[in-house]
Amino acid sequence: MKTTTIDRRLAGLMIIGLMLAGLPAASGVAPQKIETVEGIRVVHNEKGGLWGETPKVSLELVRRIGDVDTEDEHLAFTYPSDVAVDGEGNIYILDTGNAWIQKFGPDGKYLATIGRKGQGPGEFMMPDSFDFDKDGNLVVNDAGQRRVQKIIGGGRDVKSFLVQDEFVYGLRCLNSGDCVVKLSTYSFPRPGQKAKTAGEMRLFRILGPNGAVKNEFGVLTDFGESLTTASGNAGEFAVDAGDGLVVSFNTQNKIDKYGPDGQLLWRADRPLDYGTEVRKKGKIERSSRGISMSDPEMNACSVDIAVDGRGRIWVVTYDRQLKKEEKVQTSIMSVGGPGGIESVSYKTEGNTDVRATDAFKLEIFDGDGVLLGAVPLAHFVDAIRIFGDSLFLIDRERGVTVYQYKIVEK
Repeated sequence: MKTTTIDRRLAGLMIIGLMLAGLPAASGVAPQKIETVEGIRVVHNEKGGLWGETPKVSLELVRRIGDVDTEDEHLAFTYPSDVAVDGEGNIYILDTGNAWIQKFGPDGKYLATIGRKGQGPGEFMMPDSFDFDKDGNLVVNDAGQRRVQKIIGGGRDVKSFLVQDEFVYGLRCLNSGDCVVKLSTYSFPRPGQKAKTAGEMRLFRILGPNGAVKNEFGVLTDFGESLTTASGNAGEFAVDAGDGLVVSFNTQNKIDKYGPDGQLLWRADRPLDYGTEVRKKGKIERSSRGISMSDPEMNACSVDIAVDGRGRIWVVTYDRQLKKEEKVQTSIMSVGGPGGIESVSYKTEGNTDVRATDAFKLEIFDGDGVLLGAVPLAHFVDAIRIFGDSLFLIDRERGVTVYQYKIVEK
């Protein structure tokens, strides 16, 4: 077959095109390396992401709600843990330390208090998370009482169910009417029982409206020692519009995506300016005097995760490790009685006067785990929630403040 000059030119252009496809774009856009590991799509992101040095979004501060130095009792939070927004734009802040929920209008003005400390209907002891269900009811997880309460009609009625076998955390509601919670990654043997192995444990549980267990999923990484395994698998999650879960791990450089059925769909990582290896494993020692424990030594990687209305994934990531003078620690002391926990107190130790820091950034990924870019932050962050174009960041321990930002598209 005779090859014409035009054919040769086309072939040459095709070869050049294939060569260029494997190179970074001239604009500085970072490529990704994608592989399949045991049937799972794994995305290895390069530094900078697709946006490079020009993020396509920015954050505009709308308001701050709460302050450690405020004299307004409605804004004097004690360990604010979660935020939710209803269909009318009202803002609800779960104040774990005071065991109630503060409701604010879209303008940030205080409207009402929901709940109080106690063990009766509509009362809480250690509420850690809440969310609105598909019918607009507040669903609150009270880890201290192992109880989930549904507050109907703004408080006109309350329904509840108990979680019998273990503590659950981080409740989020699904469009299906069910809810998903985190399971504890700690494994301590009960009297007469063996401790669970990492292979026997799961990260998440789906609960039906009456508390029935519908599914458990999420395999733990086994670090070879129980305390190290517990810390290494600690993380946060968010639910997307299709009832899928995105998960960030506190000390592991990975972001996971699960489908509504609990199947792992993909995994992503990204370059960090520090390592995530275990520097020192934890240790449990038992003696006639009791049990002593020492925590493992691992770098912190991420804080929390959220999904916006466009399906983008926002991860609060450590840009660097905290300095000694920036670290604080909150101790939670509870006293139990025949009916369960009767009192809870919170004490934060450390330099809480330090409010500003450059240790955090927001990394933004697309729905397939590809890193788009990052936005720097100027204050401490312990949690993130997104509703529409409103992004909330919680500083629980220092300023005891909820920051509300507007996501601005560029």
